[in-house]
Amino acid sequence: MSKIQTKASDVKHPDQRNPNKGRRGSYHGPGYASPLDAMKGPREKLIYIQCSLTGTESRQPDYLATVDVDPESPHYCQVIHRLRMPYLDDELHHSGWNASSRSFGDTSIERNRLVLPCLRSGRIYVVDTGSDLCAPSLCKIIEPHEIIRKTNLSLLNSTHCLGSGEVMISAIGDTFGNGRGGLLLLDPETWEVKGTWECPEDGPVQMSDFWFQPRHNVLISTEAGVPKFFIDGFKPEDLRKGRYGRHLNVWDLTTHRLLQSIDVGEDSDPLEIRFLHNPNSVHGYVACLLESSIHHFFKTEDGCWAAEKVIQIPNKKVSGWIYPEMPGFTFDILISLDDRFLYLSNWIHGDVRQYDITDPHCPKLVGQVFVGGSLQKGGPVTVLEDPELDCQPDPFVIQGKKVQGGSQMMQLSLDGTRLYVTNSLLTPWDKQFYPKLIREGSVMVQLDVDTVKGGLSVNKNFLVDFGHEPFGPARAHGMSFPGGDCTSDIWE
Repeated sequence: MSKIQTKASDVKHPDQRNPNKGRRGSYHGPGYASPLDAMKGPREKLIYIQCSLTGTESRQPDYLATVDVDPESPHYCQVIHRLRMPYLDDELHHSGWNASSRSFGDTSIERNRLVLPCLRSGRIYVVDTGSDLCAPSLCKIIEPHEIIRKTNLSLLNSTHCLGSGEVMISAIGDTFGNGRGGLLLLDPETWEVKGTWECPEDGPVQMSDFWFQPRHNVLISTEAGVPKFFIDGFKPEDLRKGRYGRHLNVWDLTTHRLLQSIDVGEDSDPLEIRFLHNPNSVHGYVACLLESSIHHFFKTEDGCWAAEKVIQIPNKKVSGWIYPEMPGFTFDILISLDDRFLYLSNWIHGDVRQYDITDPHCPKLVGQVFVGGSLQKGGPVTVLEDPELDCQPDPFVIQGKKVQGGSQMMQLSLDGTRLYVTNSLLTPWDKQFYPKLIREGSVMVQLDVDTVKGGLSVNKNFLVDFGHEPFGPARAHGMSFPGGDCTSDIWE
């Protein structure tokens, strides 16, 4: 075994077949024919989690953890393998696959490579998951100097596979931290950096996340802002100076030309973006971090795109915190494969919310649960005025552990009944808002979802504690299922 890999135990699941195989042993190419077909897929048994040790005293590299989430397994809720990266201070970020369900039916394609971009170093790791699902291995490292030479991009954020087969990664800035972001392309066979996706005529743009809808020939990207002003922490003095993002940028998927920029408000900071999974849909949502809001975007009758704010998380007036008003910091969102529910996480308040989006213009709150955060009763913060809650939430304690941090990244089971949640955002922001998270490590918890009436509850039997990892307390961020998931699959 490579020196950069560790196994918690000699784990081999005989039923961990290639998830791209058909349920009767026939091979149909990666994924599923439709989102509703995916909901009928087998229950997840493994999950890959990006774990960060960046910026800690341990001086150890980040790693990809493989966690057993099969309740019938003796290793349930355990890290069964750790793929350590060879460099320090990468800050692994939002992973993506080399193939998606758009290639369903093409038996020559396998979903067997997980692409890990690095926000801090600007490096890209390509991980082989096909050889051994339980014990992934590194198969390619794309160094920052190659990316910079061909694209002048750094600070890599989100990954998706295009219909062409190319892998595309968003970059939020250049090597100097300027807001000159873009989208870089990788060849899925050679892993050569091919260049940038957008047309040079449109000039550099601010960038964060992106999603696309092939049947409507559209890609929409978001803006984080100018990274040199926020990559090392949040500073209120940077507000109202054009340093945080405010636009959704609409691109022609075929010509790569910028068609529209939709202004969603100064310092709103639109980040995570999702279209509905139905490939015919013209609706989607974006989470605005600093505004603590969700905007619904849609195609209008005249063929243009528009956005409207449909969810606003109110600030709490508090004492005992670093600022007199406490925002939610709404970061992550995801949508169930049947397009019925939207989930969001408020990293500072600490709650996860479930909304019924049957009417996409009018989401209805149907579930809410606190899994940490800064509002917890008995802590240093006293809530003076809260337009939503009558009292502060109780501290979140599970299996005897008081959880630090607040709800952050999410991943939903294909059938929509289990929501996995981690609680680390980014090293400097973790240090600023949740210093104990650095010292004690983070967790992954699981929420049970009522998919009939709506509702969320904590599964008290599920806890993955990254506070006692062999290389020191680690912070868990993004999550991926070997067979694909609702945050990576896009159908045509």
